[in-house]
Amino acid sequence: MDYTGLLHQLIDGMRCPESEQGGRYLIRFAKPQQYEACLVELSRLRNEFTDLGGVRASRLARTLIAPVQSPDMLHRYGDNITIEEDTPITLHSAALHNKPSTAQGVPWGVKHIRAPKVWSVSTGHRVKIGVIDTGADYHHPDLRYSLARGINLLNRSMLPHDDNGHGTHIAGTIAAANSTAGMIGVAPRSVIYPVKAFDHNGSAYVSDIVLGIDWCVRNKVDIINMSFGMKTRSKSLLDVVNRAYHAGIVIVASSGNDGKRRSIDYPARYPQTISVGAIDKNRRIASFSNRGAYVDVYAPGDKIVSSWVQGKHHEMSGTSMATSHVSGAIALLLAKHPGLSPAEIKALVKRATVPLRARKGTTAKSKIRGGEIDALKLMQEGGE
Repeated sequence: MDYTGLLHQLIDGMRCPESEQGGRYLIRFAKPQQYEACLVELSRLRNEFTDLGGVRASRLARTLIAPVQSPDMLHRYGDNITIEEDTPITLHSAALHNKPSTAQGVPWGVKHIRAPKVWSVSTGHRVKIGVIDTGADYHHPDLRYSLARGINLLNRSMLPHDDNGHGTHIAGTIAAANSTAGMIGVAPRSVIYPVKAFDHNGSAYVSDIVLGIDWCVRNKVDIINMSFGMKTRSKSLLDVVNRAYHAGIVIVASSGNDGKRRSIDYPARYPQTISVGAIDKNRRIASFSNRGAYVDVYAPGDKIVSSWVQGKHHEMSGTSMATSHVSGAIALLLAKHPGLSPAEIKALVKRATVPLRARKGTTAKSKIRGGEIDALKLMQEGGE
């Protein structure tokens, strides 16, 4: 295979004026040895062409990520590579319910899933959770003992500081540990590894998520929290999710906020993930939450107060918020039973649910599938 020719095509694409550049693509190699050979050539050419600094690589996915001016020209490599256009992916929080708030000790969602009843047995001690999101507020009093260094995929020389708020909110629900003046999360002694893949607007691409999962696998996290999604299927994303799953990592993903009954977003729709829908304080599925057969479990996601940037607290709603409750509950379980596989944990999560309440006007025909997470029941099931 002509690796030099392939890389020169990428250089030509990156040298074009931005207005003439093509889109960004994920170029996946069929065989590991082909990918490794291309990396060797990439390393050699980088000394000669500074343009190649714009090519990113994921070893886990055997993928190069770069602008491609004319994708059709890459088809001459046949089955040796597959190319996929890099597509946007969005956070799963409902903008309507995002407002400043005050901390309240143990938030309603943490109480609701009965996490405090587990703390005498497990607080999630040293369970590593990769939160692929907007980063985290490293100065927040609630998160002072909860954050590891993580990675900033947008600027690798910087810590993954949160310039949006969403990632800090997720981190707070999972692992906040400020019993005096702030709030307590579901698993207060677990460790969050913030993976900043989303910018200050909450925007990211599939390639950012692929690189984020790659980092999580290499750094041996136990759980990946993915509070985001997209409507379209991505082979690259499925491939890297599958590899993380087989590496023994539990992947928890939000179902989406479109109020759909028969469809959820990717990557939550992939069977290797635990897909999460949102409920309100009345134990009913939140109006915005996707639901149905593809949702594995529900958790509190309506009017959730958690940590925010600049040391503050915000109330937010979304399946994003529900997902962080489930990640925390699984951290409690894993601290006590570290040998459980992702498949075993998914089966336990689905078995240890509590039935939901139907919304008014729901007919018997539209029976609610699935139930809500219960941390105490999950721990009891896991100990059997």
